[in-house]
Amino acid sequence: QVQLVESGGGLVQAGASLRLSCAASGRTSRMLDMAWFRQAPGKEREFAAFIIWSRGTTYYAESVKGRFTISRDNAKNTVYLQMNSLKPEDTAVYYCASTTIPKTTTYSSEGRYDYWGQGTQVTVSS
Repeated sequence: QVQLVESGGGLVQAGASLRLSCAASGRTSRMLDMAWFRQAPGKEREFAAFIIWSRGTTYYAESVKGRFTISRDNAKNTVYLQMNSLKPEDTAVYYCASTTIPKTTTYSSEGRYDYWGQGTQVTVSS
């Protein structure tokens, strides 16, 4: 089992930056991948960013590419999402997710991940 706890959300103005953190505990030595998803009001949850825990390889949704950066600190078992140039359309609850089992499911699919955090709210005002 892996437990995930997000933090760092808040209310900011358009153009500002925020850094989200996701602290993992439990069987972290078995973590393979981690990702950030987000869910805006009235919309389905969508993929934002992905990182391979061991190698640090990253992928991004087109909507955040160039503005968001996912990174990890293996020693702290923490993954980060640095969000710059925030827009009102970035307003959402942000979730981190992890998996410990290799899957063929694409990295942008929720089905790839077995563990989810409780989410942290990000609100961007115009």
